[in-house]
Formats: sequence, structure tokens, C-alpha cells
Amino acid sequence: MHEAMFYDKLEGGMVRCRLCPWNCTLSKGQVGRCRTRKNIDGKLYTLIYGLVSSTAIDPIEKKPLFHFYPGAPIFSISSVGCNFRCPWCQNWEISQASPDNFVGSYMSPERVVELMKHYEVPFLAFTYNEPLIWFEYIYETAKMAKRENFYTVAVTNGHINIEPLSKLIPYLDAANIDVKAFNPETYLKIIGGKLDGVLQAIIEMKRKGVHVETTYLVIPDLNDSEDEFKKMVKWHLDNLGPETPLHISRFFPMYKYSDRSPTPIETIEKLWNIAREEGLYYVYVGNIPWHGGENTYCPHCGKLVIRRIGFDVIEWNLDEENRCKYCGEKVHIVGRLWKKG
Repeated sequence: MHEAMFYDKLEGGMVRCRLCPWNCTLSKGQVGRCRTRKNIDGKLYTLIYGLVSSTAIDPIEKKPLFHFYPGAPIFSISSVGCNFRCPWCQNWEISQASPDNFVGSYMSPERVVELMKHYEVPFLAFTYNEPLIWFEYIYETAKMAKRENFYTVAVTNGHINIEPLSKLIPYLDAANIDVKAFNPETYLKIIGGKLDGVLQAIIEMKRKGVHVETTYLVIPDLNDSEDEFKKMVKWHLDNLGPETPLHISRFFPMYKYSDRSPTPIETIEKLWNIAREEGLYYVYVGNIPWHGGENTYCPHCGKLVIRRIGFDVIEWNLDEENRCKYCGEKVHIVGRLWKKG
């Protein structure tokens, strides 16, 4: 076990966790909402430091990150637990698991960096379950990775307080954050989180120079109304700017929502068009293979500058400075197309 970094000791042996907006107050023996932080004799401990549920080498587009070193491989690592309760979670076997009854493996931060060197993969993603509840571990691992000039990524729900986030940001290069709805009531009653806390965290990451992309999973009869979506797009424009990519993903039945229907493709296309009409430069469609919404178009002339099929980049029409080859407009890409091999 590893003592938590952000908590207050209270009277009577109680503690208050300060990692995420739930700010759980725990008596001795109690665990937090995330199931991974426990009050043991008046001190707060993380139960998942070094506990790894899975590792993989993914294409960076799978995160999804389309504007951060396109085509790069990324070493992906996860633990267990989450501070949300999304009833559609595709990774529910690990996100809703408790460390008490999960058989994983231990991997030190040093070992993660060793494996990245061994596989010659200089990109690291904390992903699959909610990484920010794994805070102490990802903080130490990200610091070690940055010392090797590696790049670090979080794929997250963004439900974290600003103080711990600010401590992590110097060691975080990019993030994809899920905006799961744009209704505070939906967040509280269905998702189990606080929308405002998520939005403030996204703004903080963008403001501090982290490369940000967001994902909006469209679920029928939950968050698919034009009015709610337009409010989200307006917030995105006002706070993140038109250059910040938005991924609109199609829902498929999963977990407690396994009896629901997939999102109609027509709904995804309608929202995709709305986001572009409202002024976002880079809007993408997810979970619909062979759809033109996977491609990047120049925000000035409208020509296709990056063609993708699935997670593969198959056409690149940008110069050495990531300018459109047709009109010279700067396209907002961090890094160059990754050369395989």
C-alpha cells in the first residue's frame, strides 16, 4: 500500500480525500467512491499503487488522439476502479472492480519505463479504467517517463480537483477527456459525477498547455438532443477554441445498457454536421468504420489533409510545418506523422 497524496486528517481518525470532486469523508476502514482509496488507522492509502490490470501497445488514434503525433504507437497501461458508475462502460470488468477481489500484477514505475525502452515506444497512455484515481502511481511513472523524454497521455473522465491536477500537468503531454453529457442532472443521477468539476479540469489542462481532445459518446434518449449537444459545442468553442478536436462516438449496447439500441448513424452524422456548422475545425466520427468523418480537413480551404481508415493514416497532405499543401493554412497538429520502423 501507498499513502495518498491529497487528503486531510479529521477528528476521530476520519479523513477527507481531496483527489476528485466527491471529496469523500471516510471513517476508519471505509473506502472511497472509487473503491481504491481506504482509511487505514486514520491515514488514507491508495490500494492500487502498481496494480496493473492490462498492458498493450496501441495506435495513438485508438485513444482517440488524432492531432498528437499521428500514427505513433503508444504503450497503454491500466489498473482497476473508477469514480464514475457509467452503466454503458465498455471496460466495466476493470472500471467497476474492487482491488480486494481483482487478481492483477505488480509493475513498478521503473519497469514501465524499461518496457517502453525495450519496445522502443516513446509514448505512454494511462487508459482503459479511470487513470486519475491511480494518481500517486501515474504521477511517479509520468515523472520517470518525462526524464527519458517520453510523451505521456491520460484518457480520462476528467473528474479531478484542480490542486492534484496542477501537480500532474507538468508531466502530462496530452489528454482525451470524455464529456459524457452536458446536463448536470445526468452526471449526478446516471453517471455518478459532477459536470462542473469535469469542465473546470478540461479548461485547466488546456490553459496549462496540455494537448486536449474531447470525446462525446452519443447515447439514444440520454444525451443525443440537439439542444444539449449545441450547448456542449458552444462551451467547447468558448473555452477550448475551435482548434480543439472533438470526437463524436457511436454507442453500442454494453454492460447495464446491453438492452439498448446502437446510436443511429443518422444521429451521429447530424451532430457531426452541427458541430462543424457551429465553428469547430476538427470534428470526428467514432465507431463507424469507413466513414469520412475520420478524416482531417483544412479549416481554410476544406481540402482533405489527413485520410484515415480505422486507426491507420493512409494519406498525408501537410508540409514539414503541418501546413496544408493546397493553401498553406496551419493545421493544428502536435508533432509530425510518425514514421513506422
